[in-house]
Amino acid sequence: MKSLKFRLSVMNFLEFAVWGSYLTSLGNFLARNGLLDQIGWFYIVQGIVSLFMPSVIGIIADRWIQAQRMLSICHFMAGTFMAIAATYCLLTPEIQFGPLFALYTISVGFFMPTIGLANSVAFNALTKAGMDTIKDFPPIRIWGTIGFICAMLFVNFAGPADAHFQTTYMQLFVSAAFSMLLMFYALSMPQCPTSQASKGNSLMESLGLNAFKLFQRKRMAVFFLFSMLLGVSLQITNGYANPYITSFEGIEAFKDAWAARNANALISLSQISETLCILLIPFFLKKFGIKGVMLMSMFAWVLRFGFFGLGDPAGNLWMFILSCIVYGIAFDFFNVSGGLYVDKETSPEIRSSAQGLFMIMTNGFGATIGTFGAMLVVNHFVIPTDTPEMQLEGWRTCWYIFAAYASVVGVLFMIIFKDDKKNNISDKEIKAAEMSEETI
Repeated sequence: MKSLKFRLSVMNFLEFAVWGSYLTSLGNFLARNGLLDQIGWFYIVQGIVSLFMPSVIGIIADRWIQAQRMLSICHFMAGTFMAIAATYCLLTPEIQFGPLFALYTISVGFFMPTIGLANSVAFNALTKAGMDTIKDFPPIRIWGTIGFICAMLFVNFAGPADAHFQTTYMQLFVSAAFSMLLMFYALSMPQCPTSQASKGNSLMESLGLNAFKLFQRKRMAVFFLFSMLLGVSLQITNGYANPYITSFEGIEAFKDAWAARNANALISLSQISETLCILLIPFFLKKFGIKGVMLMSMFAWVLRFGFFGLGDPAGNLWMFILSCIVYGIAFDFFNVSGGLYVDKETSPEIRSSAQGLFMIMTNGFGATIGTFGAMLVVNHFVIPTDTPEMQLEGWRTCWYIFAAYASVVGVLFMIIFKDDKKNNISDKEIKAAEMSEETI
């Protein structure tokens, strides 16, 4: 049993190390290569492919190709195209948006479904071994977050002092290397038989589209609408926090500040906070209910953005640190409590589809719209030809705009969303929600 848990922990470590190698540092690399105004597209495309690729790959894994083999195939494709993208950056004298974006999009398109596939492989292995997935999976899944953090720290410190991987195309090579490792490692996982039951499902059921009938219920329609509005905030700091913090290097007063030169290491505090805040969820859900916890998440986003706008890497470094700490509340409290609410408000027949719809509204539509909007705001206020001091003022304005948006969403949710039911949530349900969390 311990051997199986260890093997699955390694799989989760590698799975999220692939993502952690570039997710928070890619913006820094792009900004360093004259693509500051194009950063948003690289995060928008993650939301776009999340609308359909996980469902399509999931159908294939359910019906024709065993999940562990599909996981291997997807990582081979993701790693190959990420390596080609890195090689293009290595060989070309001037990186162009079109070729890099096309290669990156194909890689991300194959990577995003692997998050769900990795969960399916783990659930199947634990079930076949007679273990309790609710009890035994969360300690395994936490190694995914640890893998994400380790990859972030590696690309932050690896490489020469003036060209750490967080600022170069080497981060793409690192991600590709982790994908290739997992390509081989996935084949060692226990076999996941294809499901005969799923073959009888309609295409609409397989894609989870039957859950859209939940919009006929006013309360659920309001909930999903606000899920999308809050999902707008999800990818903003992933794309723009690193280039913002690094931009302080161009200002004389901050050029020698540790945080300005190690933005990825600083941002990794966000993922550490995320790991720890999961432990707080049971208490807060029992104390304040789902609506109260989701409100905490919404206003934590206000603090997340606001502290970024007020802080700096020197005397006000503590504000950056607080921004990273509240990220755990902003991210975890929303994802876990939202998943719980969906679970409690839907029938067993559409429960899985409803969870898929929740992910589509947040990480699909919400994150896509939010990143596109953030790109417009940043491109308007942060002009590459301005002096570093003028750029800093533009960056601060952007963070204040994002904070204002999050505060408006929070106030509207407090007024509009009504949930009169008592939220008697068991420890078992909380653990199930933690187990189902699939993003960083």
